[in-house]
Parts: sequence; structure tokens; C-alpha cells
Amino acid sequence: MRIIFIRHGDPDYINDALTEKGVREARLLSDRVAGWPVDQYDFYCSPLGRARQTASYSLEKIGKQAVTHEWMKEFSYTIQDPTTGRIGVPWDLMPEYWTGIPEMYDKEAWKKTDIYRSNEELVPAYENVCGSLDRLLEDYGYTRQHDYYVHTPRQDVNDTIVIFCHLGITCVMLSHLLGISPVLLLHGMYLAPTSVTVAATEERQNHIARFRTQMIGDVAHLLQNGEPISGAGYFTDVFEG
Repeated sequence: MRIIFIRHGDPDYINDALTEKGVREARLLSDRVAGWPVDQYDFYCSPLGRARQTASYSLEKIGKQAVTHEWMKEFSYTIQDPTTGRIGVPWDLMPEYWTGIPEMYDKEAWKKTDIYRSNEELVPAYENVCGSLDRLLEDYGYTRQHDYYVHTPRQDVNDTIVIFCHLGITCVMLSHLLGISPVLLLHGMYLAPTSVTVAATEERQNHIARFRTQMIGDVAHLLQNGEPISGAGYFTDVFEG
């Protein structure tokens, strides 16, 4: 099974929509998506406007519809940054703070840290996303067992799903699929607007499947068409090569 995560285009966060640049990015993305064997794919989408607008260009071009799930929205359960005092998303913490807490590196212990317990909705929301993702995968014949999946082959379902969503929620879902603390992914990966991230199951033992990433944050559709890579959500210069 393959999961393709697509971040929304360059965002106008105030209006939960795309900027003019974001629209250009989404149109270039739609050309890329149109080249995929989409009849073998199922499409899902965050309920937020910037993700739905991004998806709309691809879905219109290929004549498909996406199922919207509330749990695919951005993981914006606010916390107060103890270093800067900023109240906002539960990542972008200063490295001098979070890297000094050993629990941040553990896939379970991070949930018990003071910063992530400060918002009582955050950990239950994370567990809801993980559980919801597992229930979705069960529809495709994959049942969670510890940090891998037991695959019961089904002939009536597609083997690839595409999720139009956001940077943070992609990191949350990948942390569950890979068995990694989300803190490491949220602070260690940048997924540019309209970037494509692919994780697929390796099934080297009979019926035993585990996800492994093939590509992270790929923006070939932008580079090939001379569209600059957006730095929305990044704190250094974007490499344009």
C-alpha cells in the first residue's frame, strides 16, 4: 500500500486560502497528479480551505472527488513556547529547550512532557489522529499490530491513497506509521507547499507490512516549471536546486 501526502499550496493563513503563488503551485501540481494512474487511487482531504482549494485543481483535472475527514486538519493545538512566550502551533520550539529533554526523542514519553501536557486537548488529539488513520487503513486490509501492520489482501480496494493536508498533520501521521516521536519530525523536516511525500509498505514477510518513506517533500513539479519553492513554515533559505 502507498500513501501520498500533499501539503497545500503557498498559504494565506488569515483567510485560510491560497495566495496567488499558491494557486500557481496548485495548478502545476495538478499537471503532475494527472500523470498518475488515478483510477487506482483514492483521494482524501483536510476540511480546511487551503487544503481543499489545493486539491480542487487536481480533482477537477482528473475527474475525481475526495473524502473529507475532520481529523486530517492541521494539528494546531496551541501551546506557549517557554523560550519566546509565543502562543501558537505545537512545534517550532527553540532547540535549546526541546533538545535538552530526553523524553522528546521517545515515541511515547513525549506525551508526558510539561509543554505537551499544557494543552489538555493535544495528546488526545494526537491519539485520535493515529486511531483514525489506523481505522482508515483497516478499510484497505491493514490492521495495526504494535509498530507494523498485518495485511489481509483485498481485491475490491485501491492500493494507493492521496491525502491533501498540511505540514504538521503529515508529520503526526508519519510519526505513527514509522514509530517515531512526532517532535523529531515536526522540528526536523520541512515540507514545502504542494510538496509530495510518499510512504509505502514493505511486505518482505508473509502478510507483515511496515511503512517506509520513498520521498519526503518532493517539489519536482515546481522546479521543472521554474516556480520558486515557497518557504512558508521554514526558518532558513530554501534550496532551489
